[in-house]
Amino acid sequence: MKKGPVDRSEGGGEEFAAAEEAEEEEEEWASSGKLYEAYNELHGLAQEFETPFEAPAVLVVGHQTDGKSALVEALMGFQFNHVGGGTKTRRPITLHMKYNPTCELPRCRLVSDADPAIAHFKSLAEIQAYIEAENMRLESDPCQFSEKEIIIKIEYKYCPNLTIIDTPGLIIPAPGRKNRILQSLQGQARAVEALVRAKMQHKEFIILCLEDCSDWSNATTRRIVMQIDPELSRTVIVSTKLDTKIPQFARSSDVEVFLKPPVCMLDGCLLGDSPFFTSVPSGRVGSGHEAVYRSNEEFKKAISLRELEDIASLEEKLGRSLSKEERSRIGVSSLRLFLEELLQERYLESVPLIIPLLEKEFRSTTRKLREVNQELSNLDEVKLKEKGRAFHDSLLTKLSLLLKGTVVAPPDKFGETLQDERTNGGTFIGADSFQFPHKMMPNAGMRLYGGAQYHRAMAEFRIVVGGVKCPPITREEIVNACGVEDIHDGTNYSRTACVIAVAKARDTFEPFLHQLGFRLLYILKRLLPISVYLLQKDGEYLSGHEVFLRRVEIAFNKFAEATERACRDKCMEDLVSTTRYVTWSLHNKNRAGLRQFLDSFSGTEHSSNGNSTCLGGLQESSFGSNDNKHERLKTDSKPNHGTQGVDSNSCSPLVETRLVDLLDSTLWNRRLAPSSERIVYALVHQIFHGIKEHFLVSTELKSSGGCL
Repeated sequence: MKKGPVDRSEGGGEEFAAAEEAEEEEEEWASSGKLYEAYNELHGLAQEFETPFEAPAVLVVGHQTDGKSALVEALMGFQFNHVGGGTKTRRPITLHMKYNPTCELPRCRLVSDADPAIAHFKSLAEIQAYIEAENMRLESDPCQFSEKEIIIKIEYKYCPNLTIIDTPGLIIPAPGRKNRILQSLQGQARAVEALVRAKMQHKEFIILCLEDCSDWSNATTRRIVMQIDPELSRTVIVSTKLDTKIPQFARSSDVEVFLKPPVCMLDGCLLGDSPFFTSVPSGRVGSGHEAVYRSNEEFKKAISLRELEDIASLEEKLGRSLSKEERSRIGVSSLRLFLEELLQERYLESVPLIIPLLEKEFRSTTRKLREVNQELSNLDEVKLKEKGRAFHDSLLTKLSLLLKGTVVAPPDKFGETLQDERTNGGTFIGADSFQFPHKMMPNAGMRLYGGAQYHRAMAEFRIVVGGVKCPPITREEIVNACGVEDIHDGTNYSRTACVIAVAKARDTFEPFLHQLGFRLLYILKRLLPISVYLLQKDGEYLSGHEVFLRRVEIAFNKFAEATERACRDKCMEDLVSTTRYVTWSLHNKNRAGLRQFLDSFSGTEHSSNGNSTCLGGLQESSFGSNDNKHERLKTDSKPNHGTQGVDSNSCSPLVETRLVDLLDSTLWNRRLAPSSERIVYALVHQIFHGIKEHFLVSTELKSSGGCL
């Protein structure tokens, strides 16, 4: 409908001025409402996506029964919270309040915990029931409290444009033996304080510090607030329950100090220059018999009436009228106006800071979206296979480079000393539980990886296994190994020595084989993260393909384990074959040592030269059957100057006698004589030494060929 001309004469001018003023107020409300709505959205996004920017908000901090929740309700103009003695707030409650003159009743939306983008319309009774249910749930929970906020968006004609966060009340358990139950809540008190401290860390928040005291020297809540905000530069102090404190003052000077405390008493330069003083009338809104107010309108009128009564009581105590500045600090309405103006000022101040952050976040999100779109466009089977093949070739190249040796990867990040390697990959320990000191090993203190680390591990294996001695042999083991032959009841000490030697060797060397496999598998698996680092450094890494890379990691670990298992099985098969059948050409390589031992043994048994000479021929015929016959003939053809006076015919009876004695003590007699024990001992050591030499060589060759 087209508006007609406005009559400016007489009363028409006043109507025109009033219309203009109303239109300006409406435009101002619309602009401030849009600004506030934008900051509400910004605050919600910051909570949802954990972005680095925060919108200004008012954080209410106080102890239990300081009247935090009641003050928040008075600032909003209606009741909704779970209010009463004890702990009634167990989750922070964020209230996004927006002034809307068209809302005759509060219009509330509860933001979903599962999806912050969804907000459900709820009545005041439903919101109150939800908060009470959450408090009861957390009361029985071991944690007792939760940092996750309950977010409520509210529009109301009596609401200020504010974002207020109500926190759980701080707890101070009373001392003394009678209060042991309260003292047991120390853990709960620390949890609440940690939660409130974390909220106060946000520099954008204005801290509303509540104090329920008539003496400003008692800094109960300020003590905790000043640990985060030492100068109180972003803190507003509010003295609650003013109506209960006024009767406590006997002199007007006490009231003067209470209303305008000295700067030194507050220990800082707080917002607003001086504290605010509020009173909230008791009683709940409802239709029940316990309700004091039938509607929120009555509640608001009671708040306004309480302010007038407080001012009158103060003026009566002071004996004078309050100044305009003093009145601006009394009552909930004064505090609400101050907070609204302060928050709007902070909004405007933070715009130049938030816009660059938003632009940076926008650029980052745009870049990520572009990368996602690029990846989506590359989701072609041929392209993906080509990428996989290229990554496969690059990974194999890096693995080969690490085994051959490189200095590209930093040793301080990827290298390991021998001590670290032993801790993570196991140690070489024999049956005697002896462990070589790591300082005795080559390159023990150097941080190695790849082929160098493998070479050090094999060198340690050679040193440890090469130093293994044959386990001790008992007389019982020798007797048990003799047994009974299937064709005669004599003893075969050659077989006895073989049985003992192969059993000792198998039990000694098999654990070393498993320890070596575990150590080399650990070194092999370490190559993958180092190769990934080299790929990232050369720009050959596949970013955005986490699933594929996890598959590669799983496949590599399976390949490493299968390779180690196959290599260990081959080494085990070789060890079993070596300890199953004794071949003297392999197991008795050091026949010269055995001959020297037997020579010394025979020398102790026979002191005469003639006897030694004759027994020497016996030994040569008995234990030298595998020597080269040509060498023996050359030795026999040489003149023996030491036996020129001895007739060969005279030696023959002695040789036969000694042979009979030897057979009697070793073959026909089952009583273990010292001579038989020493012969078995010498044979076992020689066979064990031969098995050890073959085990070391074959294991090293198979480990190098199988693992590398």
